Amino acid sequence: MNRAPILIALAMAASSAAAQDYRPAFDPARLDDRPAGAPNQVMVLGTPHLSQLPDMFRVEMLNPLLSRLAAWKPTAIAVEDNAGLLCDRMRRMPDRYRESIADYCFDPAVAAAATGLDVPAANARAEILLAGLAGDPSPARRRELAAVFLAAGEPGSALVQWWRLPQTERHADARLSEALVALLQKQAGRRNETVSIAARVAVAAGLDRLWSVDDQSTYIGTIVDEDAYGRAVMAAWNNPATTAQAQEAERLTAGLGKPDGLLAMYRAYNAPSFVALKYQSDFGAALTEPSPEHYGRRYVAYWETRNLRMVANMREVLGRQPGTRMLAIVGASHKGYYEAYLAMMRDVQLVDVMPLLAAPAK
Repeated sequence: MNRAPILIALAMAASSAAAQDYRPAFDPARLDDRPAGAPNQVMVLGTPHLSQLPDMFRVEMLNPLLSRLAAWKPTAIAVEDNAGLLCDRMRRMPDRYRESIADYCFDPAVAAAATGLDVPAANARAEILLAGLAGDPSPARRRELAAVFLAAGEPGSALVQWWRLPQTERHADARLSEALVALLQKQAGRRNETVSIAARVAVAAGLDRLWSVDDQSTYIGTIVDEDAYGRAVMAAWNNPATTAQAQEAERLTAGLGKPDGLLAMYRAYNAPSFVALKYQSDFGAALTEPSPEHYGRRYVAYWETRNLRMVANMREVLGRQPGTRMLAIVGASHKGYYEAYLAMMRDVQLVDVMPLLAAPAK
């Protein structure tokens, strides 16, 4: 009897089991060394998307949250926006990114015409102007920076410069045209996390810019049947965890009118229980979605790739000035992935946002 095939099969089975049990010898999250000097600290604030809140929401409701965030004294603020440089690259592949460009990229055309700067040149100019700002924090320089940031595809940072000007200095000049002033005023009226939270905290903290760290350039290949893809993922989301999450969101929204209603919403969206429930309702459910085309797994690939790139962008910012205190403001669905990836890094110290959000003692 030839035992070779049996032995080979057993060896392959053992090898497969060993592969499943394999763990890398190097695990940064398990190391206990520390970098020299002050650590980089990152505090992640998971947020609802303010544009999706009901009409009863008022921007003034954010004031207690803003004062707490500013009191933490961040030295950098990361926001869920595509960087101008990223959008500039995406525009070179319009067939692939047409919808993402329309939905997630600021159009710098007006600012380019006013300044004569394309996106790469404007980003380079902004770096030069920022480097000299400490020696010349004049209103004229801040107005120029506002114009240049608009041309760079960074409207959030442009607003920071605009709002750091005294009210009497918020006007057009030779570098900041009337058209750009109108554009800034339009941006200031938007209701979203970048404008209503990040830019205002940056001004209160004395910062000169925001950091756009989102990445909507993830590409998972052509989906031949978009409708089938959508049905499969939606079916995966139809589960008890999603129902529980929807009920909780309804309860929190109903409480917005209470004095502590908005902070209560932020406490709920940043609690560990939310992270676990969100995974069960969404990404974990999609992984087990049974379509032959593996639609659910392709969706999760997009999601995880996007989060990895977002955290990589944040890590790059931390490398500019070791010892940074970064406030990362992001949709609550990202919070668990943000913190999981950041926790692997030896030069990142996570800060729990929950004490900052805690209700004051009565």
